[in-house]
Amino acid sequence: MRIVAILYGAWMCLALASSAHAQIRIGQPSGFTGSVASGVKENTVGAKLYLDSINRQGGVLGQQVELISVDDQFDPATTATQATRLITEQQVIALFLNRGTPHAQALLPLLAEYRIPLVGPSTGAMTLHDPVHPWVFNVRAPYQREAVRGIKHLVSLGITRIAVLQTDDSFGADAAIGADIGFVIAKLKPVLVKKFPREKPDFTELARLVQQSNAQAVLYLGSSGNVANGVKALREIGSTVQVVTLSNNASEGFIKLLGPHALGVIVTQVFPNERAINYRLIREAQSLAKAQGLVGVSPAMIEGFAAAKVLVEGLRRAGPRPTPSGLRDALEGIRKFDLGGLDISYSPASHSGLDFSDLSIIGANGKFMR
Repeated sequence: MRIVAILYGAWMCLALASSAHAQIRIGQPSGFTGSVASGVKENTVGAKLYLDSINRQGGVLGQQVELISVDDQFDPATTATQATRLITEQQVIALFLNRGTPHAQALLPLLAEYRIPLVGPSTGAMTLHDPVHPWVFNVRAPYQREAVRGIKHLVSLGITRIAVLQTDDSFGADAAIGADIGFVIAKLKPVLVKKFPREKPDFTELARLVQQSNAQAVLYLGSSGNVANGVKALREIGSTVQVVTLSNNASEGFIKLLGPHALGVIVTQVFPNERAINYRLIREAQSLAKAQGLVGVSPAMIEGFAAAKVLVEGLRRAGPRPTPSGLRDALEGIRKFDLGGLDISYSPASHSGLDFSDLSIIGANGKFMR
């Protein structure tokens, strides 16, 4: 009996050790290189702040959460290829926090084929909100709402001559719909609307066209690298036009890309001010960042942090042996989950997540000011 007890105790120790080291694998195919790399890296740092803190506390129901991040080079075809590998080879139970509208759209057939959820895509594409996609769980608000807010703000400043420059892809087309709604509300028409290719656009020519249009402001709809180059081209020909862009560029990396041209650029935001400590979400992120030796947090980091909180809550509700379908069902059952001053809910009729939008301007200190 004593030997049996010893053997049973040893087996229990091994079982507990195995359980403690069991992993829940989450896949993140995103643009770690290319024109959105700075924002993607900040998204991921924010997500890791929360996931690492959960793992240090023992994980989710005794299991560690492993985030497997792979580079899709900001190419939609590569996004689909990398995601397929994550699903079939790495056995991830969810895709998470990928960047880009065309890239998220490239994932949609895979979500349906493999019956696997996509949590917190780092895009505000309306196509991910309406109609409801059963496997997509958005956290941030749509781009169209941001574009409306941007136009409304410019009009409130007395600016009526507004140009729109948009990347020629599904992100640009989606955000431009919001701009059109903003113009209709303001009873205005843009003085210029021009598309530019996502790869190697000619911003010198675009800057010349903006100046010829006598625009007072430009709504720039594009990735951080392209928008930064576009702003540089405007300033190099002496244009002082007000520039507004969307939250896909709400990163410290974007400010660095702008360099001496950062001051005064308006960037819409979909999360509270990263210094607004009246939100528990912000205090928590700041505390964990400080513990890791980071100076502070950026809007892009807050986006990743919030998305990770939603993911972990879904995993907790999915039980000790989560499956892709179980996680999907658990997420859809979330009602008024407190992220830290912001409530998020899902239902069969809505996977939209938060409805928060704000404005910021880059100050002389190289920080987003609100």
